Amino acid sequence: MDNLKLTLFLIILSTVSSNNDLDWNFCGTWRHGRDPLNLNLNISTGCKGIDISANENVLSVTGRITAQCERSEVISLNQLGLSSGGDIDFCLYWEPLLDQLKLTLGGQTLALCWPSSLQDSCCTDLTDGPKTKITTYGIFNTRIKTDHITNDTLMAYNFNGGAISYSELCEQANRESEDNKCAEPPYAHRSEAELKEDFRGRSITSPAIEGRSFKSSITIHLPPALKQAAKKANKVACTFFKNNSLLQEGHKDAKPISDVVEITVENEIIKDLSEPITIDFYHEVVSERHSRRCVSWDTRKDSLQVNWLDDGCETQHRGESHTVCLCNHLTYFTVLVDLNPAPVRHLAALTAITYLGCAVSVISCVALIVYLCRKRRSKEQSLPIHLGLAVSLAFLSLIFFFTGIMANVGGESVCTWVGAVLHYALLSSFLWMGIEVLHTFWLVYMLFTPHLKPYIWILVGFVLPAVPVVIMAAVGNIYGMIEVTPSDDPSNPYKMCWMKLNEHEAWLAFCLTNITLLALLVSSGIVMLFLVYRQIRTREEWKQNRVAFLSIWGLSCLFGTTWGLTFLKVEPLSTVILFLSCILNSFQGFFLMLRFCMLDWMRKQAGGSSLGSSSTGSTRQHMLQAQEKS
Repeated sequence: MDNLKLTLFLIILSTVSSNNDLDWNFCGTWRHGRDPLNLNLNISTGCKGIDISANENVLSVTGRITAQCERSEVISLNQLGLSSGGDIDFCLYWEPLLDQLKLTLGGQTLALCWPSSLQDSCCTDLTDGPKTKITTYGIFNTRIKTDHITNDTLMAYNFNGGAISYSELCEQANRESEDNKCAEPPYAHRSEAELKEDFRGRSITSPAIEGRSFKSSITIHLPPALKQAAKKANKVACTFFKNNSLLQEGHKDAKPISDVVEITVENEIIKDLSEPITIDFYHEVVSERHSRRCVSWDTRKDSLQVNWLDDGCETQHRGESHTVCLCNHLTYFTVLVDLNPAPVRHLAALTAITYLGCAVSVISCVALIVYLCRKRRSKEQSLPIHLGLAVSLAFLSLIFFFTGIMANVGGESVCTWVGAVLHYALLSSFLWMGIEVLHTFWLVYMLFTPHLKPYIWILVGFVLPAVPVVIMAAVGNIYGMIEVTPSDDPSNPYKMCWMKLNEHEAWLAFCLTNITLLALLVSSGIVMLFLVYRQIRTREEWKQNRVAFLSIWGLSCLFGTTWGLTFLKVEPLSTVILFLSCILNSFQGFFLMLRFCMLDWMRKQAGGSSLGSSSTGSTRQHMLQAQEKS
């Protein structure tokens, strides 16, 4: 029995020990002295091991563990914005299947060895060597992956490596993961094309990766001009990466897509091609509210840190999940998605129209409020609802008119409250428009049902919208100052107080409140317009075109159906729709007042006939073609 247990133990031990490290990291804290502080790098090919050491002024990473990468230099930490203010945390990450070595130092990510695709062997299974003596300046609080080593301050740590064939390590990676990590990204997939004398161009496609709702792939079209530029080389290599942590770095306000491709010609620098390389990125859907552009990482200029720039690349959008890059050089390429909303075209003109419309609407709504208050003696049942809509629109226009001024003067602290007030005013206006729709339905189809008391409409229109706003203000990080970037002058954004739509919580709140309520309002308004049209289309006065137009137009102002234009973005009419939506919605208060003025004028022209009374569409008697005293 004891021999059987020993045999089983040896079998289990041999199985566990046969697994090699697919990745490795060493973390610690550098206790140093005063400036100057330097980072010493001396990395070469081989598989002897790696040493991490530190003294009062220098942190060193030296050794032979790479298959292709070589780097030898001394870097001043002042270049990285690091000083001698305190102990510096660092982590060294090694991925043998990518030949990738990166160092995070004081919050900065440094690319010591760029990712590549290997063919022969790689170095793994870094084991802890002999410990060095305890010292004043050095490395403490160390760990390998999640295993703690020691809190003592040591001068150096030595790790010995072991060579293994690339294919053998790939087979292990495939056994331990559902994805084929070596034949496909996220490790690397390499394809080569020969540049023969009669080279006429070639297309290379990466393995397609199935996502939850999309298929990710890259297709590269190499032009004939590449052969003319690569005079000494006879091969071009395309290496495809996916979800590489190092390549996802390099930008604060934007994020690369998961796919990256490296195009290289051995021992040659290719730039300023007469015919660009075409790269088709098929990626996850990117919303239109986020702009995207083709970028490249010039490893000659930024050899230590990933820096995605759009120099030398032209971007073409072929839908929300297809981006085409036309680039005139060879390096790493990807598509960078801005986390902030996309730049707005014609922002200056749209802003001017909005300001003018809000000012006119405020004045118009105040005049309409005075007009409706004078008619309160008529006891018309629709007056409280019209009055509530006029008040909410006046408040919305007034707040929106001053939101830009408050953002520039008061900043973030003021915008937290102004953004909440603006959101409340918008929700209140939407609800009053919805009340107009519901009230009209009540008049037309619920003839014998008693009307709701005015205070119920007031609770719904003015109190109810305060509930979600108060909740979101209490949650925090929803309201604040935002910047709307104009496409013609990105360096001079327009500031306003609103919801922080670049934050996940704010975007979710925006969809649950504004988008949901607006979709319900527009759809119900359109349905109600159709129902009203069916009820009164046979009436004699509707044979007059002006009466039909004014009736539908007036009800559209009441029901808020013009806000439905915000959902329409149909090329090539998107610019026209954008301006039309801006004009109709910012001048809605003016059009609302104009509706009542025209109806009053038509009533006087008709001398109190059915034309005058029926065109308002405001009361039960109007809809039933009965007379009502005005």
